[in-house]
Amino acid sequence: MSTLAEIEKATEKLPAEQKQELMLFLAARLRAAGAKLPEPRQFSREQTAAWIAEDEADLERFRNCSSTPASNIIRKPALGNCDS
Repeated sequence: MSTLAEIEKATEKLPAEQKQELMLFLAARLRAAGAKLPEPRQFSREQTAAWIAEDEADLERFRNCSSTPASNIIRKPALGNCDS
């Protein structure tokens, strides 16, 4: 294996545990080589507030739709309807 594409294809076949080991191995090598971390992402107060509001609405919908199958909750019922 000599190209990144070949390595990526091979990693797709690994079980999750081995993928995690590979990630830790690569992270250790990058740290040892002095690789820099990416800059922290910046989010506006408006974005953060919108995400919090969406999470709160999702939590409320979840509480109100306790008998709804998980597959419907994950899909976000339309207009807050528990049946969709």
